[in-house]
Amino acid sequence: MAVKLFASIVIGSTETEMKVYEVSPKKGFHMIDCVSRRIDLGVDAYERGSISSPKLERLVETLNEYRRIMDGLHVDAYRMVGTSALREIRTGLIVKDHIERSTGLKLTILSNSEQRFLDYKSIASLTESFEEVIKKGTAIVDIGGSSLQISVFDKDKLITTQNVRIGKVASRSKFYPLARNNVHFEHLLQELLEHELYGFEKLYQKDRKIGTLIATNKELHSLFHMLYPERTGLTVTREELEKAYNEIVHMNADEITKRYSIPFEYALSLGPSAITCRALLQRFEADSVWLPEVSIGDGLAYDYAVANKAVNSQHSFDEDIIAASRSIAKRYKSHQPHIRNVEENSLAIFDKMKKIHQLGKRERLLLQISAILHNCGKYISLTDVADCAYNILMATEIIGLNHAERQIVANVVRFNTAEFSYYDDLALISSVSREEYIIIAKLTAILRAANALDRSHHERIKDLNVTIKGNKLILGVQSDEDLTLERGTLEEKDSLFEEVYNLKPVLRQTRQARK
Repeated sequence: MAVKLFASIVIGSTETEMKVYEVSPKKGFHMIDCVSRRIDLGVDAYERGSISSPKLERLVETLNEYRRIMDGLHVDAYRMVGTSALREIRTGLIVKDHIERSTGLKLTILSNSEQRFLDYKSIASLTESFEEVIKKGTAIVDIGGSSLQISVFDKDKLITTQNVRIGKVASRSKFYPLARNNVHFEHLLQELLEHELYGFEKLYQKDRKIGTLIATNKELHSLFHMLYPERTGLTVTREELEKAYNEIVHMNADEITKRYSIPFEYALSLGPSAITCRALLQRFEADSVWLPEVSIGDGLAYDYAVANKAVNSQHSFDEDIIAASRSIAKRYKSHQPHIRNVEENSLAIFDKMKKIHQLGKRERLLLQISAILHNCGKYISLTDVADCAYNILMATEIIGLNHAERQIVANVVRFNTAEFSYYDDLALISSVSREEYIIIAKLTAILRAANALDRSHHERIKDLNVTIKGNKLILGVQSDEDLTLERGTLEEKDSLFEEVYNLKPVLRQTRQARK
C-alpha cells in the first residue's frame, strides 16, 4: 500500500471538524491537518427538534469549503458523519438529503452505539498500552452534547456501555433558564447526576472497582491544557480537578474566557462538563482522570488504516461487541451452557455453508450475537418469548451495531421461535430493506437449526461435523445419548431452512466405539 490521504469530517453538536491523515504501512496513520468551525447545532436540535435555515446554510458552506480543501490535497478517501445533533432532529432525513445534494459528500448519521464505539476506538488508537489499561476496572466516559456515555471495561473486556441523557449542551439549554443563578444550576445538575449515576452503579457497576477514568471532552481538555501546558497525556488528579472546579463553576462564560483564554464557545459548556466530571470521579472513587485529545475522526481514521493494513489492531473490537452481548444475556438470566452450545453449532453451520449463503464476516458476527441473545425474552414471559425478545433488543443499545444491524438481530431472535414473516408482511411494520430481509431469512434458518440441536438444553450435541451432500446438510455427531428430542425438533423446524437454502438438514448420529 502506498501512502494515502484520508479525511474525516464530523458534524457535532457545537462544531464541525475535518481532520486529514497520512496513512502508510510504515508509519501507520498520523494527522497532518485539522480545521474546524463553530456551528452550534445542538441548541437548535435539543430545543426545537430541527436546524434553523441560517445554521444549515452555514454548515453547507463549511462542508463545501472542506471539500475544496480535500480536492486541493488530493485526498484518496473520506468519511463524513453526523452525531447527536443530526440524529435527534425530526427532519434528520431531509437535512441529510439537503447536505448531500448541496455538497456532493455522502453523510452517515451515526447511531449512538456507533458513535460511542468510535469514541473508544479513538482512545485505543492513541496508545499501545490500551490492552494494559483495560485489564483493571476502567470507565471511558464521553461527556457529549446531549448525553453522557459510560463504558466499563474489566479484564480486557467491555462489561457494559450505557447512555445517560444528561449532556453538556442539553443540560445547560434545559436547566440553566430554570436556575436562579450559577450556584442553583450547579445544585440542580448535581442532583440529576447523583440519581442517574447511583442507578448505573447498582444496575451495571455493582461491586466492580473503577481504578481508571478516561473522559473525552474538549472543554475540559482545553482548560487543563492551558493550566498544565507542559504535561503530555494530560492526566489530572482529583485534587487538581477540584481546585479548577471551585474556581470556574460559578463563573459565567465571559469571565471564564477572559481568565483562562479559552474560546467563548467552549466556556459556555465548561461548567456542565466540570460538574459532570467531578460527579464521575466521586461516584467511581477514582484518584485521577485522563483527558485525551481525541475525536470521532480519529476513530474513523483508525478504521480506515486497519482496513488498508496500515495498522495492525492489537485489540479485537468485535470481541467487545460479543462481550457486551454476553453481558446483556446474563442480565436477562439466559441459560449460559445452552446459549454457548447454540452459538458454537450456529457458527459451525455458517462456516461450512459460506459458498451457499455468500455472507461475510459481519453477518457471521450478527448470527453470533443472535445466538447469544436468543433466550432473553424468557426473562419477561415464557409464553410470549419471541415478541418479548424482539422488544428487549430493539430497546437495548448494543455497542458497535447500527440501527439496521440491531433490527436484523432482533428479527432473527424473534423468528427463531415465532412464525416467519415474509417480506410484504414484515415491511408493513418494519423499516427492513429487501437486502436486510434476505440476511434475516438466512441467519434465522441457521439459528433455528442450531437451536433445535439443543432442544433439551442438555448440550448433547457438541463438536458438530457439518457436510453437504446433494440436497442435504448432514449434521454429524458422535454420541451415545438419546437424541430423539433433538431429531424430532429439527424435522419440525427444517421447512424454513429448505426454503432458504434448498437443503434439508439431517441429524446423523454415530455411536461411539466401545472400549
